[in-house]
Amino acid sequence: MKRTLLLSLTLLASACGPRYGMRVPDSLVKKLPYETRIELLEAENDLALAIDRVDETDNEVNRARENIRRAKSRQEAAEDEEDRAPDASSREVAQLAIAESEARVEYLRAHQRLNVGLRDVEKLSLRCAFSKFELARLTAARKAKVEGSERLDPKDYEEQVSECEAAVKEERAELAEDTKEAQTAKEAWEAKKAALAKKTFDARASPYVENL
Repeated sequence: MKRTLLLSLTLLASACGPRYGMRVPDSLVKKLPYETRIELLEAENDLALAIDRVDETDNEVNRARENIRRAKSRQEAAEDEEDRAPDASSREVAQLAIAESEARVEYLRAHQRLNVGLRDVEKLSLRCAFSKFELARLTAARKAKVEGSERLDPKDYEEQVSECEAAVKEERAELAEDTKEAQTAKEAWEAKKAALAKKTFDARASPYVENL
């Protein structure tokens, strides 16, 4: 885990650029005594958790992308079934299946927009965790009176953390509309799914209905 975290730190530092990317020189941290380095473990753990959350949201976006692909295939299959329907009853089932599949695709797309927004928030949260980690490194270096640390102003690093956390709060608030749209789309899909299930043996386990 340590090696992975160090690699992620290196990549993150190179990707951060000027936005919340202010760092404490590694040369100062290398001079820290062992007992002071231990104090950095909590900040390291928080950073590792932030990296994991970004990975989780990436995975969710990828899963949703695959679900959309499968849902569109089901929609095409339902449309084919309508063309081949031998009677009015079969045609009605096919039409309900089309409506259900269309609603499913709309829900999945709405949910994917939310997933992408959540991923962006977690990526920004990772920058905040990185900023907190750098603040912890500076605090440790100044506490240990490492030569050169006195030239770095803790207020600059504290402001970096505060600004980043404020940006995260703002981005989360902006997700409210996407969350509402995803919930509305889900309710619409659930209604279409229930209608299809009722028509096909009146059961949630209907072979015509696939749950996510």
